[in-house]
Amino acid sequence: MISIQLESKEMILQLIDQMSAGLEIETGAYKEKILKLWDQDASLVEKTDLLIKHALENIDEAGATWTFFAARIYLHKLYAEAAKNRHYDPTLKYGSFYDLIRQLVEKGIYSPKLLDKYTKQEIETLGRLIDPEKDLLFTYPGLYTLVTRYLASDFEKHVYELPQERWMVIAMYLMQDEQQETRMEHVKEAYWALSNLYMTVATPTLANAGKTHGQLSSCFIDTVADSLQSIYDSNTDIAQLSKNGGGIGVYMGKIRGRGSAIKGFPGMSSGVVPWIKQLNNTAVSVDQLGTRKGAITVYLDVWHRDIEDFLDLKLNNGDDRLRARDIYTGVCIPDYFMEQVEKRGDWYVFDPHEVKEVMGFALEDFYDEEKGKGSWREKYEACIHADLRSKRKVPAIEIMKRIMRSQLETGAPFMFYRDEVNRQNPNSHKGIIYCSNLCTEIAQNQSPTELIEEWIKEENVIVKKYRSGDYVVCNLSSINLGKAVPDGVLERLIRIQVRMLDHVIDVNTLPIKQVQITNKKYRAVGLGTFGWHHLLALEGIEWETEAAVEYADKLYENIAYYAIKSSMELAREKGSYPAFPGSKWSTGAYFTGKGYTSERWLALAEEVKKYGLRNGYLMAVAPNATTSIIAGSTASIDPVFQPYYMEEKKDYRFPVTAPDLDHRTYNIYRRSAYKLDQRWSVRQNAARQKHIDQSISFNFYVPYNIRAQVLLDLHLQAWKSGLKTTYYVRSTSNEVEECEWCQS
Repeated sequence: MISIQLESKEMILQLIDQMSAGLEIETGAYKEKILKLWDQDASLVEKTDLLIKHALENIDEAGATWTFFAARIYLHKLYAEAAKNRHYDPTLKYGSFYDLIRQLVEKGIYSPKLLDKYTKQEIETLGRLIDPEKDLLFTYPGLYTLVTRYLASDFEKHVYELPQERWMVIAMYLMQDEQQETRMEHVKEAYWALSNLYMTVATPTLANAGKTHGQLSSCFIDTVADSLQSIYDSNTDIAQLSKNGGGIGVYMGKIRGRGSAIKGFPGMSSGVVPWIKQLNNTAVSVDQLGTRKGAITVYLDVWHRDIEDFLDLKLNNGDDRLRARDIYTGVCIPDYFMEQVEKRGDWYVFDPHEVKEVMGFALEDFYDEEKGKGSWREKYEACIHADLRSKRKVPAIEIMKRIMRSQLETGAPFMFYRDEVNRQNPNSHKGIIYCSNLCTEIAQNQSPTELIEEWIKEENVIVKKYRSGDYVVCNLSSINLGKAVPDGVLERLIRIQVRMLDHVIDVNTLPIKQVQITNKKYRAVGLGTFGWHHLLALEGIEWETEAAVEYADKLYENIAYYAIKSSMELAREKGSYPAFPGSKWSTGAYFTGKGYTSERWLALAEEVKKYGLRNGYLMAVAPNATTSIIAGSTASIDPVFQPYYMEEKKDYRFPVTAPDLDHRTYNIYRRSAYKLDQRWSVRQNAARQKHIDQSISFNFYVPYNIRAQVLLDLHLQAWKSGLKTTYYVRSTSNEVEECEWCQS
């Protein structure tokens, strides 16, 4: 191996030749530039940074391969730093895996469980399976992102862990409680899936698995009851989750509106806005050791009396006392509202507290069981005809205009189509889904936690007794379509991926008790995908075509089949989730509702009835912007912004090309996000949504000067097509923050 000191120009040229071996790049001009700029007295870091900088300058639409060359130079520096800090032979790429674990356990970085659960012999065996050649799969942006954000270092930020060791530690940590006789095989399979970049785990799992701090889940969803106790208890719980690295979705539709009565005194309530501002302050104040502020999305029903104030929360103008610009917003929308928007009909808003007091029911606890009819609209019409003081009529289109105005200015609110979500809920026998999470891909049963009583147990000891609600937790992981599908490994991959996700439920350390209870009750996971545009490019399928829609339908049906089959096999081995009896999985209604009538589906439905399902919720497609960069593919189900662009974050700036960009794929990528007809994107998403039991983080990409009617038509198409949620409206005039919580 080349000397890590790069002590002569001959060594530099030799290193360039070594790093470029097997890559289709011409290094002559690059060598000349490097030799002219070379400073022999510079440090190793400065020398390698020079090599990387000028390698990146060669990246353009015709020279994407230079990203792999830059990554190899970066690896060269990384290996040298790890060898120095871990005291092993600098001519080696990787040192002793066992010594790494022992050192980082002693330093308090790694969890002692790695040494408690695995013998030295087992760890050394796994260390021999680590394949440094897999590091060559990284692009420079992917490697840089992994190294700077996720690899384990000591408290002084010295490099210890290397990329393949991160994959192996994740595999070991997730599989720690497997049966002894099969555990090593499961660890090997998990390492195979991760090291080949066939999949990614959620950002919290990627960052924290095997370490002493942090938890492994991405997002949580709380339901706030209409009481001061619940509001403040919820805020405390949210602060705890945010501190431990979780994005939060909060349903506030049960809280009484502005002007509502308190203890019988009319006009006393200030409505939801003050409580949302309180959550806004929590998001800003409770961050993750200063790395990023908390992230909270608040959802409110479109029939709530405070809906107009809610829609103005993030606007740049207006009264700051009525603004909360650090939270995100989402609107819960019934079918009836969209019908009234389309026909330009009237809409009525109510105070949920008055509805419950006068009508004897909570309107938010119902939904329409069928398209066009159901119990929700019956209750809603009863409210219209009742003598309710809070009732107010407004044209439905006027509320929709406010929604779209806010979306074009801020990207939000997100849209949550509550009737479709609940009609498709496989666990509707156990509850209702009020809203989604921070990134709109999660749809699971919810209910508020309630204080039952409190008492003084003994001197100076006060005991509070709560009834736990369904407090949703998202355990995420995603398939890299751009690699897994061409390599034909979907079935093998999904089997190990579902097992890994299932283990997140058991090995996780969750900071509040309600989440622990709900996690075990439903054993919910969210298997997703990224690299859709990448896959279309490799297959030569244009975005705006029937072929793309049909491909989405076929591919996601296969993914659903393998996911459900894998969860069934886990249930046969370990038992089904506690809430399985009575679910649509157990009755077969889930399969008939999807129209799964082929021989393989009928056979699987029977097996699910017989053996159960390990996970009550299985599939959800998250945003994946950061983790898709690590895996060298395109984000989620989104189109690329453009074939070639500069990636800019707070701490770096470098060129990025679409994956596998060449003369064969360029035409697929050239019609990038803001140029594509979004109606085709909706059709693709509707095709895949049929097969996903939860939801999808689906963005609209629109020009800043889009006509209101065109944006409205997109929303109407999304609703009519059976989409459960839509995420950001990304316009060319607004900049929206990427969600990092649900990266998977």
